[in-house]
Amino acid sequence: MNEGKHYHLVGVAGVGMSALAQAMLARGYVVSGSDRYRDKGENLEVLGKLELAGVRLSAQDGTAITAQTSGIVISTAIESDNPDMLAAKRLNIPVIHRAEMLASLVEGKKCVAVTGTSGKSTTTGMIGWVLEQLGADPTVVNGAPVLNWCNGKTIGNTRIGKSDLWVIEADESDRSLMRYKPDWAVITNVSKDHFEIEETKELFKKFSAQVTIGIVNGDDLTKGFRPEMSAAGSSFRCGNVAFQINLPGRHNAENALCAAVLCERLGFNLGKVAGALASFRGIQRRLELVGTAKGVTVIDDYGHNPMKIRAAFEAVSPYCKRVIAVWRPHGFKPLSLMMNELVGVLAEVCRPSDRLYVLPVYDVGGTADRSVNSDVLVEKLRALGVPAEFVQNADTLAETIVKAVKPGDVVLTMGARDPGITLLARSICHSLERRKQRWE
Repeated sequence: MNEGKHYHLVGVAGVGMSALAQAMLARGYVVSGSDRYRDKGENLEVLGKLELAGVRLSAQDGTAITAQTSGIVISTAIESDNPDMLAAKRLNIPVIHRAEMLASLVEGKKCVAVTGTSGKSTTTGMIGWVLEQLGADPTVVNGAPVLNWCNGKTIGNTRIGKSDLWVIEADESDRSLMRYKPDWAVITNVSKDHFEIEETKELFKKFSAQVTIGIVNGDDLTKGFRPEMSAAGSSFRCGNVAFQINLPGRHNAENALCAAVLCERLGFNLGKVAGALASFRGIQRRLELVGTAKGVTVIDDYGHNPMKIRAAFEAVSPYCKRVIAVWRPHGFKPLSLMMNELVGVLAEVCRPSDRLYVLPVYDVGGTADRSVNSDVLVEKLRALGVPAEFVQNADTLAETIVKAVKPGDVVLTMGARDPGITLLARSICHSLERRKQRWE
C-alpha cells in the first residue's frame, strides 16, 4: 500500500527523524532526506548509515521535492523559511509533523508509548531490549541509539520487528505526544523543563486520558525506592525478584524499575525480565563511557535540564576525586526559563574541587530571543562560589582540560542537540591518550 510513495524528511540527521526514516523504509515508503550538517560538509556518521539503509540524501535546497512527493516531514525545530518547506508550499505538498507521521505508522498496532521529562530514551530502550530478548519481536522507534543495537551499519535508534507490538518514545517538549493514543504508556517523571511545572503536569494529564489500557507512573512507582548503588550500576528488588542493572546512577535504576513493571503488566515473567535487563548496555550519550586514559575517565551525557544534570553529577561524583564538567545549553528559551533552577542545581552538585566549563548556547538560527546567554549563568554561579568558567570558543577547550586533569578525575561532557559535544569528548580522550606518558 505504501510502495512507491515518496516522503522527504527535513533535518534527517536528527535522532528522532533518523529513527522515523528507518521505520518508514521498513513500511515500504521511498524516503529522501536533507540536513544542514550535510550541506555544511560535516560528515556525520548517522548520514552514512541512513544512506546505507536506503535514504536518498539531498541538499536542503528544495530540489528533492517534486509534484510526485506525497509529503514532507518536519520537526518543530524546522523554520518556516526553510528551502524544503518553501518548495513544498510552492508545489502544494502536505507538510507533516514527525509525530503525526509516526502516529500513522502505529495506527492499528499494539503500542507502548514512553514519555516524561527525563529518562524517556533509556526506558524506551530498556523495554524494547527486554521484549526482543523475551521473543516478542517488537518494532522500536527511540529518541536515541541503544548501544546493544549499534554497529557499523545501523544507527541503533530503531529496531524493526515482525509482530504488531510497537514501542515508541513520545516527546513532551513540543507537545507532540498528544498525537498518540497508545494502549500502554510509561510516564517516567514530571519536572520543569520546556514548560512551567503546572503546565507540564496538565500536559501529561491530558496525554494520560488518551491511553486506552494502562499507565506506569514513575513518580508514584519510585516513592520510597532505595536501590543499592555502586560506580558500575545498581541492584534492587521488584516484587520478589532481584535486579542488577549495569548502568551508573539512581535515575537508571528508576528507569529500569519502570521498564520492569511495564513488561510485567504486558504479561512477561518478572524473573526473565530481570535476566534481560542485566544485559542492557545503555543508550548513546546517556552517561556513555567514551574512554579512559591513565586514571582519567571521559563520559558523555545528554544532560540539558536541571534534573538530568543533577542525575549525571550524582552518578559520578561519589566515585571520583573531581568532576571536570563541560555543559552547553541547547537553546536560549530553555536557558532563560530554567535559569534559577540551573543555578540552584549546579551550586549544589559542583564541589569546590570540581570545575565547570560552560559553552555558549547552541544557536540553530531562527527568531529566538538571544538576550540571555551562558555568560549570565556563569556570573550567577561565580557569585555563589561555584568554580565555573564561561568558554567562548570550544576549539581550545580540549587542550585546556587535558592540561588540568589528574588521575582519579572524571571529565563529564553534557548537552543536547549539538553533535560537537560528543566530538569534544572524543577529542579530550584522544588528547589524553597522547599525553598519558607524561604522568608515568
